[in-house]
Parts: sequence; structure tokens; C-alpha cells
Amino acid sequence: MEFHSDTPGKKEAIAMREKAIATSKNKPRHFAFSPRCFYGELMHSAVKIVTLLVLLMAHPSLSYAEESADSSRPISWFDTGKISFALLTFGVCATVIICTELARRGKPFYVRPIAGLLAMEEAVGRATEMGKPILFVPGIEDIKEIDTVAGLMVLSSVAKMAAEYDTPLEVPTSRALVMTAAREAVQAAALAAGRPDYYNEDRIYYVTDEQFGYVASVCGWMYREKPAACFFLGKFFAESLFLAEAGNAVGAIQIAGTAETTQLPFFVAACDYTLLGEELFAASAYLSGEPAQLGMLKGQDFGKLAAIILVLAGCVLATWDSISPRGKNTEGQNMPRRSQWITDTVLKGG
Repeated sequence: MEFHSDTPGKKEAIAMREKAIATSKNKPRHFAFSPRCFYGELMHSAVKIVTLLVLLMAHPSLSYAEESADSSRPISWFDTGKISFALLTFGVCATVIICTELARRGKPFYVRPIAGLLAMEEAVGRATEMGKPILFVPGIEDIKEIDTVAGLMVLSSVAKMAAEYDTPLEVPTSRALVMTAAREAVQAAALAAGRPDYYNEDRIYYVTDEQFGYVASVCGWMYREKPAACFFLGKFFAESLFLAEAGNAVGAIQIAGTAETTQLPFFVAACDYTLLGEELFAASAYLSGEPAQLGMLKGQDFGKLAAIILVLAGCVLATWDSISPRGKNTEGQNMPRRSQWITDTVLKGG
């Protein structure tokens, strides 16, 4: 007598499963990458993460409490009092991005003429006609200062014009990193002008970190070589008047620019042309004409215009609240001014 533990139905199920496994092993597998599916999943994950973060910041039960003698009210993770400042910041950033994109697509932007920048070619041409060198001083601070970076960007344009006219360009620096950056800028300008042989690294050198030691060296060179054009563009301090007076004494045409308001009067008094404050930062966009820089410059101008409008509106509202009888409560005390929001957002930065 034979005993079978497997019933006929169970045997058929096992046979079908083994057949399916064998078929799947023999079937070739194809792996395909779908960009649409990939980016869709990526965006879906990003939306879920952002939603989770918003819920975490907004949910009151997940906020932490700060032990204080005055109040035990929990402090939220998100400061709702600065939403208006955040919206204003996002608006300015969006304006800069839009203007940059429009400039890249070929839309022309008007930039007002700056006398000091228009005179740069005249200064280089004068030095060429007289057969004398050009002096460029990119300030006395390191490369981390935005004034120094702006001065080096102007150096590129001056070096390109000097290379086209084959006029010697002297660039003494007071920082080693500034010397390296200046060499790169002049070499790139010489290549852009089609004169790679113009570049001479011996004319772009490091003097000293000592403020007045550097000034003594530069002024001594000016009295010996008597340059026809001097450019002082960067961050300057007490040495500004020494440099400007030395250039004036040798009869050079001088173009200066700095964002240090305490040094601007000396440059204005002793130099032929002076870039005042933000004109130094706009010089690179003005001279290069690159769409990205012009777009950023124009976007920042729109942001400044919005700030000016808000400040004027705040002044009008503050004046009206001060002289209007409606600005007082029943006890005759001044009510909170409506211009307080503008003061906190624009003047105090949120």
C-alpha cells in the first residue's frame, strides 16, 4: 500500500511554480532609464521634504519652549515677524535674475555714462603718445576686500587697452595674493588683445605689506619714471593723498576710485576723475559689457529704486501722523506710526 502526501492539486501548483521560475531565469532582462520618471520622482521627493519642513516649523506642538522669567510661551521655529523682509529680499533677487536672463537674451540696458570710465582710453592714449608708462595701484588691502576685486576687474580693461597700444603698464601691489591675481588679469587681457608677448610679469610685483613703506616705494617710482597716467582703484586709507599728490606733481592724468567715504575728498581734490562709491563696482559691468554683469547691475538698480520709494513713503506717512490730529488716541497720546514697518524693514534690515 502506497501513501502519497501530496494531493494532485498540490502537485500541479508546485509544477506551475517551477515552470514560472525557469521561464523567468531564461527571459532576458532589460534595464531602461527614463529621465522623465527619474526627475518626476526627484521632484516628488523634494516636495515631500519641503512639506515636511514647513509642517515641522509651523506646528505648535513641535516648537521648543525657552525658560524665561518674563514668559513661558513657546518660541516658534519660524519668525513670522520678518516675513515682509523675506518677501522684499526674494523680490529683489527675482528682479536680478530676470534682468540677467533678459540681458543674456539680447535686451539692451541703459547704463548712464561715467566720466572717469570714459576717460580711461584717453589716459592710455596720452601715455602712448608721450612714450611713458602707466601706473595702476589696486589698493593696499588683500583680495578678500570687494574694493580690491573691483579694482582688479578694471585692471583687465586697462591692460587690454595698454596691450593694444603697446604701452608699458606698472602694477605694484602690497599683497602677494593681489600680485598673483593681477598677473592673471594682465596675462588674460594680453591674450584677449592678441598680444601675448606684451605680458611681462616683472612689471607686476609685490612690494611690502607695510602701508607707508609701500607708499614710499610707489611715490619714489613715480618721481623717477614720471608716468603719464595713474590709476588708483581699490581700497585706500591715509596713503590716498600721498599717492594722488605725487601723481599730480609729475603731471600725470589721474583716475581714482574707492568706496571709502573718508578718502574720497582727497581723490576728488587731487585727481582728474574720481569714481564715487558704487561707481567703482559698476565699472566692470560698464567696461566689459557682459550680459550677466549688466543684468545684475540693472537688477540691483531696481532694488535701490524700490528702497527709495519705500523710504519716501515712510517719510510722508511719518510726517502726516505727526501733524494729523487723527494720529492721537482719546488721551492725546501719539499712536504707533504706520511708517514703523518701513523703518523696521528697509532701514533696520528686518
